[in-house]
Amino acid sequence: MIDVVNLTKRYAGFTAVREISFQVQRGEVVGFLGPNGAGKSTTMRMLTGYLPPSSGRASIAGFDIFEQSIEARRHIGYLPESTPLYHDMRVHEYLRYRASLKGVEASKVKERVGDVLEMCDLREKERALIGTLSKGQRQRVGLADALVHDPELLILDEPTIGLDPNQIRQVRELIKNLANRRTVLISTHILPEVEMMCSRVVVIHKGRIRASDTAENLLLKHRAAGEIRLEVHQPPQNTYAQLAALRGVKEVSEKMLGEECSFLLRTDAETDLTEAVLQLAQTGKWSLRSLLRRKPTLEDVFVDLTQGD
Repeated sequence: MIDVVNLTKRYAGFTAVREISFQVQRGEVVGFLGPNGAGKSTTMRMLTGYLPPSSGRASIAGFDIFEQSIEARRHIGYLPESTPLYHDMRVHEYLRYRASLKGVEASKVKERVGDVLEMCDLREKERALIGTLSKGQRQRVGLADALVHDPELLILDEPTIGLDPNQIRQVRELIKNLANRRTVLISTHILPEVEMMCSRVVVIHKGRIRASDTAENLLLKHRAAGEIRLEVHQPPQNTYAQLAALRGVKEVSEKMLGEECSFLLRTDAETDLTEAVLQLAQTGKWSLRSLLRRKPTLEDVFVDLTQGD
């Protein structure tokens, strides 16, 4: 569905995207991740025809986005980070207007608008002025707009940014339902959502692709650190040194709270040191109050791939 080869975007004295290449197959839900300024939005704007590239090529559903831009865009539903809406129009008026702009046949406009109102749970708000809606409701109007011409591909740029937890849950469930019949490329900073929703992850940093794989494979390949937290009452003086000496420990930090001391061990992803820590506690007769192991997450991988350099 998406084929990107050596795509580059340069500005005066600055390269936002550097020769990136990746593919998205039909039916995939792919998370496009990166810190602020990594090149995510620039890439999405090039794919949707909003920005011309400096070099490279890309195609949507087999259509070149530069030489066959109109044909390519017919297959795309795009929700930008800041949803551009006409606040003085009513929801149903706006969607009818957008449907006509996107080439929906006049005889099918009413049906398509009705479908997306139902799909995006906007029936009760169809006659409301867009300017009176909450941010979450406006985001659903933006999604309805992206869907009104029934595209095969959805490109969503930070669709839950600025929403409260309830609104995030509503938009997330809507996107999961939409993904059943469409290909989705989604940019978001909410990494647990990516793990729940996406079949694959593409990580971009400083304009370059750093990784492209399933979340599970990224955890194995990049050996993101896990964590062990333990709390000891009046620990012996050599406790820190003994924990740091365990094989597989990458870093140890400690924090004293009165007579209690909390230790945090960062470990290799494939190393479970729970038994080793328990053995130390038994041998040293530590007064162990708690012990908790946290497995590495996509957030750990993201930090490893994008911090520094």
